[in-house]
Amino acid sequence: MQFELLARPAASAARLTLEAGESVTCEVGAMISMSSGFNVETTSKNRGSGKGGLLKGLKRMFSGESFFLNHFTASQTNQTLLIGPQQLGDIIHHPLSGGTLIVQGGSWLASSSDVEIDTTYQGLGNALLSGEGIFWVKCSGSGDLFLNSFGAVYEVDVDGEYTVDTGHIVAYEDTLQFKVGKSNKSLIGSFLGGEGIVCKFQGQGKLYCQSHNPPGFGKIVGPKLKPR
Repeated sequence: MQFELLARPAASAARLTLEAGESVTCEVGAMISMSSGFNVETTSKNRGSGKGGLLKGLKRMFSGESFFLNHFTASQTNQTLLIGPQQLGDIIHHPLSGGTLIVQGGSWLASSSDVEIDTTYQGLGNALLSGEGIFWVKCSGSGDLFLNSFGAVYEVDVDGEYTVDTGHIVAYEDTLQFKVGKSNKSLIGSFLGGEGIVCKFQGQGKLYCQSHNPPGFGKIVGPKLKPR
């Protein structure tokens, strides 16, 4: 599979080119357009492993993803599929080579058929304080992985410690762990400085962050909207 990322970072889309027999699994509603030589199958199972069904579909819903997955398989050579997220933002490509990437709910967009999509539990304490969900998407195996964000995505190679404001995490390798804490030595100073609680990563691995976050955007735009 070949890919090209278009219109980054404000209104990104991904153009995927598949040869006959190649497959890609996408979030429901991600398809923008496609050439005629695709077979499309909608199921709750991961196509590569054939495992999952009802249980994994329900677990994905808890992480903020859809119960169903769309599998696009090229029946002819040089078939093109254009996909994009439902909200404005960036798309990045992450090559998996046997490792595991933990993705915030709503940021998984698509992956090749050999990538296993599952759900992992973050912990109630971290979820309540970090502004993220209790359940995250767990991507493992080998293949191509496409993630989307709100705003632009930037990549950090963590070696030791790194701090991220709440609501800005897109994904991180499972060689990293994070805990929530205050941004300042003083709790009062943390909140007066506008940062409050932050996520403190430790370990060695890759971290993806987004430049904006939906809750912060909603607080600004919400009061300006007319009531229905």
